[in-house]
Amino acid sequence: MNVPEQLKYTASHEWVKTEADGTVTIGITDFAQDALGDLVFVELPEVGRTLSAGESCAVVESVKAASDVYAPVAGEVIAVNDALKDAPEQINGNAFAAWMWKMKPAGDLSSLMNAEAYRQNIAAQK
Repeated sequence: MNVPEQLKYTASHEWVKTEADGTVTIGITDFAQDALGDLVFVELPEVGRTLSAGESCAVVESVKAASDVYAPVAGEVIAVNDALKDAPEQINGNAFAAWMWKMKPAGDLSSLMNAEAYRQNIAAQK
């Protein structure tokens, strides 16, 4: 499994990239897309929506299951990757390039896992 070192992770398999301007970019991990299989539908949160940490705010559907995607931190949605609506399979191709939404975080990211902790988390689930 690909687990980039520079990202942060959640136990529910979201990745978080902190941008230079303090915003964060969010998607699902390689582990999550692999477990789901071929994605056929993505529902993204609305721009301007305020999210609580841990809140279900997006959905990914594959040929075998639908899964909620959770906000890793509290904050406001400032952009969504509309290209995923017509081509959700981009996530299967490269889960870390196919970001889902961007947020202006309202809190810190200290509760998120680093790459090593996330690798240990997914190893325990196998």
